[in-house]
Amino acid sequence: MTILVLDEGTSSTRALLFDEAGRIIDSEQQPVRCGYPRPGWVEQDADAIWEATRDVAATVIERAGGAAAIAAIGITNQRETVVAWDKDTGEPLAPAIVWQDRRTAQACAALRDGGHETFVHERSGLLLDPYFSASKMRWLLDHEGAVAQAAARGTLAFGTIDCWLRFKLTGRFETDASNASRTALMALETSRWDDDLCTLFGVPGSALPGIIDMAGDLGSCGLFGDPILVAASVGDQQAATLGQACIKQGMAKATFGTGLFALASTGATPPKSEHRLLATLLYQRDDIRLYALEGSVFVAGSLVQWLRDMAGLVGSAQETETLARSVEDNGGVTIIPAFTGLGAPHWRADITGSIHGLTFGVTRAHLVRAALEAVVHSAVDLAEAFAADGAPWRELQVDGGMIANDWLAQDLADISGVTVARPENVESTARGAAILAAVGAGIHGDLETAIGAMLPRYESFEPAIERARREERRAQWQERLQAALRSA
Repeated sequence: MTILVLDEGTSSTRALLFDEAGRIIDSEQQPVRCGYPRPGWVEQDADAIWEATRDVAATVIERAGGAAAIAAIGITNQRETVVAWDKDTGEPLAPAIVWQDRRTAQACAALRDGGHETFVHERSGLLLDPYFSASKMRWLLDHEGAVAQAAARGTLAFGTIDCWLRFKLTGRFETDASNASRTALMALETSRWDDDLCTLFGVPGSALPGIIDMAGDLGSCGLFGDPILVAASVGDQQAATLGQACIKQGMAKATFGTGLFALASTGATPPKSEHRLLATLLYQRDDIRLYALEGSVFVAGSLVQWLRDMAGLVGSAQETETLARSVEDNGGVTIIPAFTGLGAPHWRADITGSIHGLTFGVTRAHLVRAALEAVVHSAVDLAEAFAADGAPWRELQVDGGMIANDWLAQDLADISGVTVARPENVESTARGAAILAAVGAGIHGDLETAIGAMLPRYESFEPAIERARREERRAQWQERLQAALRSA
């Protein structure tokens, strides 16, 4: 049976067809544009996201032979991005505020200065940062007249991208528990909207969707002919974790996409971080709940995109591997990739990106290598925080488009000191959504059976540099990172 996965990311929307063994048999993609109207602001057009999703879905469904050939739909999406729309008209009321957006940094800092962060962390598993959805919702109420008016009428709908797409596909106003856990409004241990959190952020509960399981009967879509069951909905990082089979305690994965996101399963126990990592819901269906410890870095593949599109240093992402291999080291250059602030484990919304160590001997290749190294060091910063929280990476499963770069995968193994395992098909996010849809549609009986049937083969990268060289490179990174943190 064929499963259609709708994968709505930050830079593109894709439709992928999977068979029941987890193989991709067709795909279609459209870019999704981000707007940057002011420094630190990142917006998208919610209608454009929906239209791109509808179009790529229609294309692959037609090539599959029509809707009758599709057993189920699974949805996975960029998390924390907020859409505000009118429940009656179905029309967006303002631009969507993207997860990378930092416009609410001052509001989050005020809540933090007011002593509220411990409560938010204990109740939701998250921290007070513009990254999460709640402060974005409050900003929309305060600054977009159409949003405030809809709230007064009782027709306002706030949702993350999963909720927006399922509203358009099925007409139901619901969000899955994995996405709800990223809003800072859901109590992590109950999977319910928390009245105290809603009051703290000033978000009306009437504007929030119902919270439901991540797999099962999530509605029916009749837009493409015969009705198709929507059988799964899951945030992209939880999807990638499931797609890497990291469901048992101690297993860890890192996704190298627009940002870098590492998760380690803690099983049925909600984690408690002492090192500014996050607790998130990994899986929920019926009475089963699994949790994960998470570290989020805002810039990874987007740094390569900047090298290509803004700095003009490379013509394609693939060129970065050749350039990194062409020099012995970074030429003394360190890039601090804080284009939208620093995420875990630093959580400094006030930091901007910087380049250190420039001399006349620095070439284009050195700058490109330093950019890739910055992503590796950011990952190792996470690894150290995970270890300090009692969840060390003994082996790291990796995925995402950026990690197709062999030089990067090897450097990650070298600097982290652990084996890096990469699937031959790095589409773990979409595969995770397909696995969940297979469970939700009854194609496979349970999560472990579906994972066992749909996993690809892996290749491994082993650490290959001397410890002294690893420590030297880490020391250079830490020295310049700390200098950047002090100067902000």
